[in-house]
Amino acid sequence: MTPEVLAALHTRAFRTPAPWSPADFAGLLADPLCFLLVEGDAGFLLGRAVAGEAELLTIAVAPEARRRGLGRKLVARFLYQAQLRGAERAFLEVAADNAAATGLYESAGFAPAGRRRGYYLTPEGQRIDALLMARELAAAPSG
Repeated sequence: MTPEVLAALHTRAFRTPAPWSPADFAGLLADPLCFLLVEGDAGFLLGRAVAGEAELLTIAVAPEARRRGLGRKLVARFLYQAQLRGAERAFLEVAADNAAATGLYESAGFAPAGRRRGYYLTPEGQRIDALLMARELAAAPSG
């Protein structure tokens, strides 16, 4: 997926936090610590692993492809790739009012680890907290 395609899907998937631009994606894709996981043209996840930690930077699934397990599959692939890259802990931020995403992350073993008050700004100007979530990772898979 090109930065333009990623940004277009991100725009379809998000209102809060604000969707990322093609330039945002191009910059992250140029970072050798970042990795992109893709599920056809219906979804993607962008992660980063450095110094024993992995961060799920963003995940997007097309609205018409939701509730089919793509998000769960992408998160599982992220955890596996994080382990391969030497991460011992994974973390992410999610809008505190995004119950579907929070449930997905909890089902993947993430637990609340903190809160950033008023972190996200909605298109209407309202502030929403970011929920920080984290989980420990097993030793890197062998083979």
